[in-house]
Amino acid sequence: MSVTATTSGAAGDNKNKNNKRYSKLKSSALDDLVQYVTLHVRKPTPLSGVVLPFVPLYLTAFYLWIYVYKGHDNESLDSTAAAAVPAGNTEGAAWNDIGFIAVVAIAFLHVLTLLFCYWSVHVLAFLTCRRVKKPAPGVLAKVVPTENNGNSKIVPIRSLKLEDGTQQYYLVFQKTKYVWDEDKATFRAVEFPVNKLLSSYANSYGLETEQAIKTANQTYGNNEMDMVVPEFHELFIERATAPFFVFQVFSVGLWCMDDFWYYSLFTLFMLIAFECTIVKQQLRNMSEIRKMGNKPYLIYALRQKKWRHIGSDELLPGDLVSITRSQNDNIVPCDVVILRGSCIVDESMLTGESVPQMKESLESLQQLNTELDVEGDGKLMVLYGGTKVVQHTAPSKESMRAPDGGCIGYVIRTGFNTSQGKLLRTILFGANRATENNSETFAFIAFLMVFAVAAASYVWVKGSEDLERNRYKLFLECALILTSIIPPDLPIELTLAVNTSLIQLTKLFVFCTEPFRIPFAGKVQICCFDKTGTLTTDNLMVEGIAGLTPNGKCVPIDEAQDSTVQVLACCHSLALLDDGLVGDPLEKAALAAVDWNLTKSDSVIPKRGKLKPLRIVQRYYFSSALKRMSVLAGYLVPFSNDINYIGAVKGAPEVIMGMLKTVPSDYEKIYLEYARRGARVMALGIKEFGTLGGQRIRELKREEVECDLTFAGFVIISCPMKPDSKSVVKELVQSSHKVLMITGDSPLTACHVARELRFTNKKLVILTPPQEGRTEHWNWTTVDGDRTYPLDDTKSSKNIAMLLSTHDLCITGEGLQYLKHSHYQYMLQVLPQVTVCARFAPKQKEYIITTLKQLGYYTLMCGDGTNDVGALKHAHVGVSLLTSAPVKRKRTEEELQQINAAATAAAAAATAANQQLSPRERALRRRQEHINQTQTRLQNAIRDMEEQTMVKLGDASIAAPFTSKLSSIMCVNHIIKQGRCTLVTTLQMFKILALNALIQAYCQSVLYIDGVKFSDTQATMQGIFVAACFLFITRSKPLKTLSKVAPLPNIFNLYTISTILTQFAVHFGALYYLTSEASALAPPRVGKVKLYIDMDTEEKTKYDPNIVSSTVYIICISLQVATIAVNYKGHPFMESLRANRMLMCAIGASAALVLFLTTGAVPGLTQFFEIVDFPANFRMTLLTVLIVDIVGAFALDRICSFLFGETRRKSKVLNC
Repeated sequence: MSVTATTSGAAGDNKNKNNKRYSKLKSSALDDLVQYVTLHVRKPTPLSGVVLPFVPLYLTAFYLWIYVYKGHDNESLDSTAAAAVPAGNTEGAAWNDIGFIAVVAIAFLHVLTLLFCYWSVHVLAFLTCRRVKKPAPGVLAKVVPTENNGNSKIVPIRSLKLEDGTQQYYLVFQKTKYVWDEDKATFRAVEFPVNKLLSSYANSYGLETEQAIKTANQTYGNNEMDMVVPEFHELFIERATAPFFVFQVFSVGLWCMDDFWYYSLFTLFMLIAFECTIVKQQLRNMSEIRKMGNKPYLIYALRQKKWRHIGSDELLPGDLVSITRSQNDNIVPCDVVILRGSCIVDESMLTGESVPQMKESLESLQQLNTELDVEGDGKLMVLYGGTKVVQHTAPSKESMRAPDGGCIGYVIRTGFNTSQGKLLRTILFGANRATENNSETFAFIAFLMVFAVAAASYVWVKGSEDLERNRYKLFLECALILTSIIPPDLPIELTLAVNTSLIQLTKLFVFCTEPFRIPFAGKVQICCFDKTGTLTTDNLMVEGIAGLTPNGKCVPIDEAQDSTVQVLACCHSLALLDDGLVGDPLEKAALAAVDWNLTKSDSVIPKRGKLKPLRIVQRYYFSSALKRMSVLAGYLVPFSNDINYIGAVKGAPEVIMGMLKTVPSDYEKIYLEYARRGARVMALGIKEFGTLGGQRIRELKREEVECDLTFAGFVIISCPMKPDSKSVVKELVQSSHKVLMITGDSPLTACHVARELRFTNKKLVILTPPQEGRTEHWNWTTVDGDRTYPLDDTKSSKNIAMLLSTHDLCITGEGLQYLKHSHYQYMLQVLPQVTVCARFAPKQKEYIITTLKQLGYYTLMCGDGTNDVGALKHAHVGVSLLTSAPVKRKRTEEELQQINAAATAAAAAATAANQQLSPRERALRRRQEHINQTQTRLQNAIRDMEEQTMVKLGDASIAAPFTSKLSSIMCVNHIIKQGRCTLVTTLQMFKILALNALIQAYCQSVLYIDGVKFSDTQATMQGIFVAACFLFITRSKPLKTLSKVAPLPNIFNLYTISTILTQFAVHFGALYYLTSEASALAPPRVGKVKLYIDMDTEEKTKYDPNIVSSTVYIICISLQVATIAVNYKGHPFMESLRANRMLMCAIGASAALVLFLTTGAVPGLTQFFEIVDFPANFRMTLLTVLIVDIVGAFALDRICSFLFGETRRKSKVLNC
């Protein structure tokens, strides 16, 4: 039985047929995190699917192997004469080999089954558990999360005895508690007191009884954020059981069985070292995430009607707490509704915005009969866990005060259910790590395995014709063919390409926590950017005052009227603290522009000029619902002790317009004109109150201040673009990318920035809701409002295409919600073509990214704040910008001495070890040293990154796979260049490996059975050449500018498959023809062919060159030269073959070697390589065929490229 439930509070009654799919998905999920839960009980181990099926298989195999073989062997010995004994032994050996192979096959299948249980929760549950309907002690739950929320997991069902004696069953998944609901037979998330009436919070006196405290503790648990960092061995086991790693270890084991000890152990050592490096990096990241949890500290809580000092980790929902200014890095411990008092709060840790927010209390509200909306207007009254209180004001009324004079708040959420906890859960569980072990690599291995199986089958069939041959060694040889066709060091070769890009990026101050996301950067189609702090600077600039001159012209602040200056000087929420002025940067910029100072007593004083200082008496704070703020301020009348009071108001122009005594005729025209230019426009108003008594001031309501205002102008504030934003966006647009802006700013400002930065050359239309007296339905409206287009999804594809032919699209967060619930299919069609997303909440940013991914697009997200965490985490490539570059710590002399001593000791040890190795082993070691050097450079770069001062969570650096230490978006282009370079390099390496594997399949099967083999020197030199070429390919650098076309995103495409098969056909033809010609010239064979497995130790070391083996060796080197030379493509993504001098030299040296060995021009060289002297006619034939082979392969590759294309096809939807 699948345990599911309908999510409470689902949006409305969706009647539109386009929304059926969406509503079906939502209704089937348990909540936003969990899709469904199934209950299971473990089967007894002997009856589980990992034991029971294999017991009879093992018994049958051992019975046949031991008893049948022995009985058959004894019968043959009794019934035959002495001369016939060898035949009986041979037949018995065959039975023995079959029995051994059967046992090995069953054991392999058994291990594979166990590994699949480790890899898949669903397989584990199927094989080891049985389904049950209800929870009970010992029952397990298989929890399947919703998409983009981590992996499925099997968790134990826990139980708790309640006060009434009943047993409550619950489970904990991703730090979230779900309890069993007996009535609905389903699990549900614990409900926190977040939607109660405001009056119930205001009238609360906390947890008043011991019973209430106990019940709350049982229901919610303590306010803890425990993040257990796993042990090194736990993470290592997790990585060491990954499919690719298991295959590599299996390959290494087979190589060891065939006496290739040094090569195998070197490979194994490199694999383990690489995995250890990744595990150490994971542990460091987890340790940093752990530090982000709240550190407990003492806080006052009202319990049982007394203020008590308790630990912040003991707080429970329903508690009343006292919140004071954050000291000693103490942060708000949980989500709290402010009942009394007020605060200024720094929420940058959650939102990424550096603007401190003013929080009001419930006591300032008149209407308390509405429900709290934490995500809506209630934000103004909620302190979120993880934020910092920079200033607090004690409660004004005497009804309740805390001993420390703090603001009094009601705890509504604790632990991982707070806003901070949800953010940490996103970082910990949000998205799966990208690795090299993707399905495409396994598909490539499966493709090669077809040829490997064919080669191994040929060797087994032909080798079994000799009845005296050892079947065990023949089986081992066939298994070796299977693994050697797929190189065991394939992941290391792929890693080299990634590591080279990683090192290049570190030099550009871009650091990466998930290296195997780099190739994804080469596949990116849609680049998404946050606006504020990413495309634009954080420095706001006051351009001047508009609307007061006859033509509406913007005049400098110096020429502004006195009333305007007074409003700007006093109408703000700024506060002067010990560490400076805190508040909204916009208000800071305005105060600096008028050149006034703020004092700690809330007075503002002009630095110069004739105006009098103002004292702020009462503030009516800004609210997103009201879109305005106002203050009551007073100044001394000259030559008297009387105080004259003024009301100063600022806010959205459309709101202030209704409060003015007289509205200028060109009011709307002026503010819309500046808004369309991308400036922030605020309307200012002033009202004279004259002298007021103390009682009148206390009774003065907000509505009295905000009416009958005199217009004081529009303040025009601009946010400058970063200097290189325009050039970066231009390069991205020209290089087959769709660029998209996702911002929380207003649509008009966002559209202006999009036009300025050339996101589009067309006019933008904004999805606009119905407006009273104008339109009854949602429609697309131009920025200047002169034209509207209906939102019609009846012929959506045609209508969208017509609209996009002349316009680009902008949608708002409100518009997204409407499309999501009422026009879902239309939204899916329109979303990839949107250019600007404005007024988007963090969750909506994440939704855009995940939806684009589901539609099959590769996405990049670049942002600078933690409000971008969800989007950064779920994008294929997430790039976070750090606004301040940390200072690098210098190494001490002692550390430098230790490093030098370690390097010297390592060099001495390596020299001593090299003297004991054979030539081939020394060559293999040199290859490993190349890889080691690259790995060391990578580790040094990572160490340098760690020696930077740690960045805060507000910088989004932990959640994003890529972090730039510079605030410029130029890093996006660097990442894409390196990504394309790595992707192309990887695809080229796959092509080269595939061709080499196909050639090797033929050499190790047909030619192996014919007795062709290479000497130790030949194999070593060939190995060095291949290793050197691969190393030099991976060191290719990208070009300085992004190419207009994008590379092919995957291995399996018409071009790659066709070029591999056609090139192999040419190479196979050359190999077959020349081998046949050489065999015709070879002397007749005497006796049967002795294979490598038939030889004893002395024969294996002895090598007798002949014309066939010499010809095959020269062909193999020539084919490898041709494969690399033909398939290495530089432009337009990376440096050309001529620019990659090291690779050019390696190919040139190998080509010269082939020429010298073929012609015999250098006798010493042919002698060293143990090549026989060819007849003159055959030399000419050999040289001609090799030249034709290279030219033919090159020509066929270019024909395939012309027919099918080597670049990504232009997307009809994205038009890029």
